[in-house]
Amino acid sequence: MPRVLIAGPVAWNLMIHLEELPRPEPHMVVAEWHHEAVGGTSAGKALNLRRLGVPVTLVTVLGSDEAGRRVRAALGGIDLVVAETANGTERHTNLMSATGQRTSIYLNLPQPAGPVPVPSFGDVDVVVADLAAFSLPVLRAAREAGREIWCDLHDWDGEAEFQREFAETADVIFASGDRLPDPVVFMRERIDAGARLVVVTFGAEGAMACERGGDPIHVPASPVESVVDTNGAGDAFFSGVLAGRLSGLPLAESLKQGADAGAAAVRSKELAG
Repeated sequence: MPRVLIAGPVAWNLMIHLEELPRPEPHMVVAEWHHEAVGGTSAGKALNLRRLGVPVTLVTVLGSDEAGRRVRAALGGIDLVVAETANGTERHTNLMSATGQRTSIYLNLPQPAGPVPVPSFGDVDVVVADLAAFSLPVLRAAREAGREIWCDLHDWDGEAEFQREFAETADVIFASGDRLPDPVVFMRERIDAGARLVVVTFGAEGAMACERGGDPIHVPASPVESVVDTNGAGDAFFSGVLAGRLSGLPLAESLKQGADAGAAAVRSKELAG
């Protein structure tokens, strides 16, 4: 199986599950349940790819604090390239509603103490550059090395500048449809700009994808009897599609594998079901 290198953020999170997100006024609520777990979009992708049998190298930033030690333990079996932070490990408190809505409260945003190392791409076939300033040197080096680049733009609206270099560099683009005025137009524009494949996700409504030279296709979300935790479902979907493509599956089958991975994630408290 080809190796994937991921560059991006990981965190140690407190997950608080509520019937509904709190109203914006002083009051008391009682959590249905809570737990602590590794988080971050790059951790989610790495763990799901490992579950699918894809060897992964993860470039990230971590502190030498207790949260950093817990993250390292949770990412056991993944090849880590770590830059130390000057102010500890990234941490969030995530408020999760019964319908999957999320409010993320950032407790700590890490600052790398020095340059983030760019590893050799010798046996790497695909580079995933997640949205973080420290991922940009890896993104640029991967382009110079001629590696295939996948980027997850999350809820980009097509205008914000921070995501633009990721969007303009990537061969394969994933984006949420939440803030896109017209997802089909977005897919066509990104393909005209140089992308080979664009995928737009719609949560429980599934996803659409368009390859260069092809027409958009839709994949429904895989059915789930009961949802435990929606955190990380998008990263699981991304990883399932990527693993499918690395295995040589056609686009429709890769999308179905992504939908199945997303369904496994929402049935679990962890990022990889």
